[in-house]
Amino acid sequence: MATPLLSIVIPVWNAGDGIRRIVSAILTQSFDDFELILVDDGSTDDTLSVLRAIERTDKRIKVYAKPNGGPSSARNVGLEKSTGTYIQFYDSD
Repeated sequence: MATPLLSIVIPVWNAGDGIRRIVSAILTQSFDDFELILVDDGSTDDTLSVLRAIERTDKRIKVYAKPNGGPSSARNVGLEKSTGTYIQFYDSD
């Protein structure tokens, strides 16, 4: 995959029930030159397995997991992993 124009970073914590909604909204946009980085911040529910399932549906989606440290530390992991020219942040809710 070529370097994307946009990296979208979403920190996720215990959002297994709702994360599909925002991912779906992002994937159905007409603009498609992006990578979607989902960072699991030490969730204690099934969020990571949900994220892994989502990751398998689209090659633009990348999932990373880290011990719980809060949304800012999860965003920082997303920044480190991003390859896009521009960065955009969303919350999982």
